[in-house]
Amino acid sequence: MNVNIKEKLFKNKSILALVVLCVLLSIMTPRFLTLANITNILNQVSVNAIIAVGMTFVILTGGIDLSVGSILAICGAVSAVTIKSTGNIFLAIIIPIIVGVLIGFINGFIIAKGRIQAFVATLAIMTIFRGVTYVYTSGNPISSLPDSYNSIGNKMIGVIPLPVIITIIVVIIAYYVLSKTRFGRYIYALGGNEDSARLSGINTNKIKTIAYVVCGAAAAVGGIIATSRIGSASPTAGIGFELDAIASVVIGGTSLLGGEGTVIGTIIGALIIGVLNNGLNLIDVSPFYQQIVKGAVILLAVLADRKRAK
Repeated sequence: MNVNIKEKLFKNKSILALVVLCVLLSIMTPRFLTLANITNILNQVSVNAIIAVGMTFVILTGGIDLSVGSILAICGAVSAVTIKSTGNIFLAIIIPIIVGVLIGFINGFIIAKGRIQAFVATLAIMTIFRGVTYVYTSGNPISSLPDSYNSIGNKMIGVIPLPVIITIIVVIIAYYVLSKTRFGRYIYALGGNEDSARLSGINTNKIKTIAYVVCGAAAAVGGIIATSRIGSASPTAGIGFELDAIASVVIGGTSLLGGEGTVIGTIIGALIIGVLNNGLNLIDVSPFYQQIVKGAVILLAVLADRKRAK
């Protein structure tokens, strides 16, 4: 095979994988390509896609954030309490996003200033804020939320779910920031070689901290959507979400070593995860086997990333 063709196929492997997966599932079950099912996939993918977009900023710097599931849970709980106590949707959106930003800042500050490995720091923050969520909610779901709030996660704009529209807006903003701004260039420079970036005059601690702030804000938005979708804030919400977000980023072609990747690739990765989950459900594959399949897909993506790094 021509070398250029092989390079193009490898570069666009996530798109190719998504297309092949969709073709196979459409052959295996006629229910897959229905409008209702496609809409359902996009709706289900939205929360993970938004979190994964924030995770992309962090992984591009060469870091990782294991706390996004806990951030989602505490922000969802704060949002639910705010809407029940004030009835103000604006406050129920803004306050949890501020909480997510603050937790993201804590992550970034500990990692940048404390010189603690991102894996260890965010693992600790994940555990702390999961506990905070249990204390804040007394271990019980916060339910009976008003319909006006629940519409955030369930409203349709024409044939498109509102969460999908929110996801598109988040993706557009993230794409612009990473590809068209100085901050975006600094993110890639930091992930490519932190020492070189520092020597060239980039405030690497500041850029690294902002990346975690963005990730925290994205997790907060995901928490609001997830809470409004089911009409309840659960202290167990978001468990395992960090794995799906990281998987989406890596499957989408972003290098775990940092400095290489795109938001568009991340969205394709999130779609692959969503389509895979949906397709396995449609063909009645046991949830236990689904975990094995998902793990194998993630492993293949990481191996491909390592091969590319060489």
